[in-house]
Amino acid sequence: MDAPPTPPAFRLHLSGTGETFSAPADATLLQTLLRAGVSWPASCRNGNCRACIGRLARGRVRYAIDWPGLLPEEKASGCVLPCAAYPLEDVTLSGPGA
Repeated sequence: MDAPPTPPAFRLHLSGTGETFSAPADATLLQTLLRAGVSWPASCRNGNCRACIGRLARGRVRYAIDWPGLLPEEKASGCVLPCAAYPLEDVTLSGPGA
Protein backbone atom coordinates (compact mmCIF):
# COMPACT_ATOMS: atom_id res chain seq x y z
CA MET A 1 0.00 0.00 0.00
CA ASP A 2 1.44 3.35 -1.05
CA ALA A 3 1.55 6.26 1.36
CA PRO A 4 -0.58 9.27 0.38
CA PRO A 5 1.39 11.94 -1.47
CA THR A 6 2.95 14.64 0.66
CA PRO A 7 1.37 18.04 0.04
CA PRO A 8 3.73 20.54 -1.56
CA ALA A 9 5.59 23.03 0.60
CA PHE A 10 6.21 26.62 -0.35
CA ARG A 11 8.31 29.38 1.16
CA LEU A 12 6.86 31.97 3.53
CA HIS A 13 9.09 35.04 3.63
CA LEU A 14 8.56 37.74 6.28
CA SER A 15 9.43 41.08 4.76
CA GLY A 16 10.01 42.81 8.12
CA THR A 17 12.62 40.38 9.44
CA GLY A 18 13.85 38.70 6.27
CA GLU A 19 13.17 35.26 7.77
CA THR A 20 11.99 32.47 5.47
CA PHE A 21 10.10 29.34 6.52
CA SER A 22 8.80 26.21 4.82
CA ALA A 23 5.03 26.65 4.38
CA PRO A 24 3.14 23.40 3.73
CA ALA A 25 0.16 23.78 1.41
CA ASP A 26 -2.07 22.08 3.97
CA ALA A 27 -1.21 24.51 6.82
CA THR A 28 -2.41 28.08 7.23
CA LEU A 29 0.14 30.85 7.14
CA LEU A 30 -0.50 31.42 10.86
CA GLN A 31 0.15 27.75 11.67
CA THR A 32 3.45 28.00 9.78
CA LEU A 33 4.42 31.17 11.65
CA LEU A 34 3.57 29.76 15.08
CA ARG A 35 5.37 26.45 14.41
CA ALA A 36 8.45 28.51 13.52
CA GLY A 37 8.23 30.38 16.82
CA VAL A 38 7.16 33.69 15.31
CA SER A 39 5.00 35.83 17.57
CA TRP A 40 1.95 36.88 15.53
CA PRO A 41 -1.32 38.14 17.03
CA ALA A 42 -4.35 35.92 16.61
CA SER A 43 -7.60 35.33 18.40
CA CYS A 44 -10.43 33.52 16.62
CA ARG A 45 -8.23 31.61 14.13
CA ASN A 46 -11.09 31.37 11.64
CA GLY A 47 -10.97 34.67 9.74
CA ASN A 48 -13.52 36.69 11.70
CA CYS A 49 -11.74 38.81 14.31
CA ARG A 50 -9.04 40.26 12.01
CA ALA A 51 -6.44 40.29 14.82
CA CYS A 52 -3.90 38.57 12.56
CA ILE A 53 -4.32 40.79 9.47
CA GLY A 54 -1.20 41.26 7.38
CA ARG A 55 -0.32 42.24 3.85
CA LEU A 56 0.63 39.83 1.11
CA ALA A 57 3.44 41.54 -0.79
CA ARG A 58 3.98 38.61 -3.15
CA GLY A 59 2.30 35.31 -3.94
CA ARG A 60 -1.20 33.88 -3.81
CA VAL A 61 -3.26 32.21 -1.10
CA ARG A 62 -6.55 30.38 -0.91
CA TYR A 63 -9.16 30.43 1.82
CA ALA A 64 -10.98 27.30 2.97
CA ILE A 65 -13.90 29.47 4.08
CA ASP A 66 -16.29 31.52 1.95
CA TRP A 67 -15.92 34.76 3.89
CA PRO A 68 -12.45 35.37 5.32
CA GLY A 69 -13.39 38.65 7.04
CA LEU A 70 -11.81 40.98 4.48
CA LEU A 71 -13.56 43.71 2.53
CA PRO A 72 -13.16 43.42 -1.25
CA GLU A 73 -10.99 46.55 -1.32
CA GLU A 74 -8.76 45.15 1.44
CA LYS A 75 -8.33 41.93 -0.49
CA ALA A 76 -7.55 43.92 -3.64
CA SER A 77 -4.87 45.90 -1.78
CA GLY A 78 -3.15 42.71 -0.58
CA CYS A 79 -4.55 42.30 2.91
CA VAL A 80 -4.60 38.70 4.10
CA LEU A 81 -5.78 36.85 7.20
CA PRO A 82 -2.98 34.36 7.94
CA CYS A 83 -5.21 32.32 10.26
CA ALA A 84 -7.36 31.22 7.34
CA ALA A 85 -5.01 31.58 4.35
CA TYR A 86 -3.23 28.61 2.74
CA PRO A 87 -0.31 29.23 0.36
CA LEU A 88 -0.72 28.42 -3.32
CA GLU A 89 2.89 29.39 -4.07
CA ASP A 90 5.82 31.11 -2.36
CA VAL A 91 4.54 34.15 -0.44
CA THR A 92 5.97 37.29 1.13
CA LEU A 93 4.04 38.56 4.13
CA SER A 94 4.29 41.82 6.05
CA GLY A 95 2.52 42.80 9.21
CA PRO A 96 0.87 42.12 11.55
CA GLY A 97 -1.57 44.98 11.36
CA ALA A 98 -0.34 46.01 7.91
